Amino acid sequence: MTDFVRIDLHVHSRHSPDSRLTLDEIAGRLPYVGLRGFAITDHNSVAAHRELPALRERFPGVLVVPGIEVTTREGHLLVYGVAEAPRPRRSVAETLDWVRQRGGIGVLAHPFRFPHGAGRAIARTSAVTAIETLNGHSSVIANAKAELIAAERHLGATGGSDGHEIADVGRAFTEFAPDIDSVEALLDELRRGQTSGAGASLRWPGRLRWAVRAGALRVARGFRAV
Repeated sequence: MTDFVRIDLHVHSRHSPDSRLTLDEIAGRLPYVGLRGFAITDHNSVAAHRELPALRERFPGVLVVPGIEVTTREGHLLVYGVAEAPRPRRSVAETLDWVRQRGGIGVLAHPFRFPHGAGRAIARTSAVTAIETLNGHSSVIANAKAELIAAERHLGATGGSDGHEIADVGRAFTEFAPDIDSVEALLDELRRGQTSGAGASLRWPGRLRWAVRAGALRVARGFRAV
């Protein structure tokens, strides 16, 4: 039994073009994988945020963090604690300025994953609060590179499953102090850089399956990026 509060900070719902998960399905999965809560991080959308008050009534013990996965020109950025979605396809720097002006938090998502990661130069220089160092759909090597840069920069580290299917949820997660009992306290701990990423990377068979799935969904979307 761990003393940490474990939160999956990267989950997609049916409001993302590549997921069909409902919020109830995600919340119902948490006890089976040892999690206290999750962040809803749909692609460029806050549509799921409207469902959060009712979800909290149905699952009163679950910490549900409002978030977004924003598509920037360089790669994906996780944003927490804002009520609206920033305009996609601006630079990471422009998006982070927008987020800070609204009191939110920016975390670089899977920076070493092709093609949606921002890459080494952005990971080393961008003014993010933290870096996602354990992404459940990234390789061991990609996650290790992200972890090294977060350590070199003395930044906070996060983990998230990047879940699009129910079996994904909880593969990776962020560890918070044991006294965290609210979303506000959780966001404050992120701002202080006191978190760490944990869980499992995606190994070769899973990566191959995921690549096939992602390719099929991309074709179905008419090759539109997310």
